[in-house]
Amino acid sequence: MSVIQEPGPRAASPFSIAAIILSMTILALGNGIIFTYVPYTLARSPDTQWAAGLSIAAVAFGGLVGSVIAGPLIRRAGHARLFAVSFALVIISEAVIAMGVSPWAWIFARGLFGAAGNMNFIITQSWINHAASNDWRGKAMSFFYMTYVIGLGLGALLLGRLPEAGNIAPVVAIVFCSLAILPVSLTRLPIPPAPASVRIDLPLAWRNSPVAFVGIIAAGGLSTSVQSFTPIYAAMNGVSQDTIATLMFVMALGLLFVQYPLGALSDRIDRRIVLVLTCAIIATAGSIALGVSFSSFVLLMIVFSVLAGSAESVYSIASAHANDRADPSYFVPLASTLLIAWSISATCVPLAISALTPVFGPKTFLFSAIAVAVCYAAFTLLRLRERPQVPPEDRESFEIKSAQVPDAAALTQPGAGTPAENP
Repeated sequence: MSVIQEPGPRAASPFSIAAIILSMTILALGNGIIFTYVPYTLARSPDTQWAAGLSIAAVAFGGLVGSVIAGPLIRRAGHARLFAVSFALVIISEAVIAMGVSPWAWIFARGLFGAAGNMNFIITQSWINHAASNDWRGKAMSFFYMTYVIGLGLGALLLGRLPEAGNIAPVVAIVFCSLAILPVSLTRLPIPPAPASVRIDLPLAWRNSPVAFVGIIAAGGLSTSVQSFTPIYAAMNGVSQDTIATLMFVMALGLLFVQYPLGALSDRIDRRIVLVLTCAIIATAGSIALGVSFSSFVLLMIVFSVLAGSAESVYSIASAHANDRADPSYFVPLASTLLIAWSISATCVPLAISALTPVFGPKTFLFSAIAVAVCYAAFTLLRLRERPQVPPEDRESFEIKSAQVPDAAALTQPGAGTPAENP
């Protein structure tokens, strides 16, 4: 492929990263189909409902594995080759799903996808960081997050136009993944240095900001609870594939339109206060969702859109708060730790929800989201009394992020050594 070349000077043109963002957006269309298709299909049958939640946990666990092994594999094979390998693994995972409903095979396929997907994201962010100049790198990363999330929503919407019977949905996802390889393969991109290794330092993450650390953990549970269990909830209520596809698309738009004003507000006042406000919105929207049926679909779409957007906002605002508090020398181990903490939470919470759903019913994920939001808000209020806010001049500007796209920006820097002591 023409993309394989020796490391060169960093490009300064936005066109140098357009190909990889286009590739990931096309991939998101296929991912949006599968993200909705798998839990929805498994939840429709009483014989396979037990596997729906496990398939969600498998994605997060696979992502955890992918985050750990991405750095060593990139150093061994290079960005371009591993990028192609990760796409091949995504295609294999979708091919397994296309072979027919087999719960354990699908759980394995989703785990494989999680690992390949996180490697995709780490390589993508590495390329963007390397190719973009300082004055527009943040805008480029935000644009990447936005296009990917919109792609997920459009993919979910497309699922509603595909037949429920047969394997057309995963086959279409395979086609999108195959097409997504082409833009990068046909474009010359500078190859960045190998990324930093994943280094876990839980005490560091806690000392830097308990609110940010616990917030990332809470975000892992909130994101998986709301985004991944909504198709299961719909299937258990006998909702059609077309209806749930529309709902998932509207929820994707909520990730952008709810997150931006909350993020902008967090640039003006103490981010912790905004996090408390965000948790209040989650608890309120979740409580309303408990009483809204699918017969009131317009109201349901609005409520779930706000719920999804506010849940994602916890992740992005907590990430910004962590960066506000961090000394630059600690950035890489802090980012590694937060990435792993999010992945562990995103694995364990779906398992807990799956275990409790037979007891509390299909609305268990809503109870979980409300409980996490209330507990995190209470914790943040306690911390407000113990530590002053970061002065506005010392804060980083808020950037739109999605908990569905692992934030591995620090890991995409060249390998780092031991950080200096924080003064």
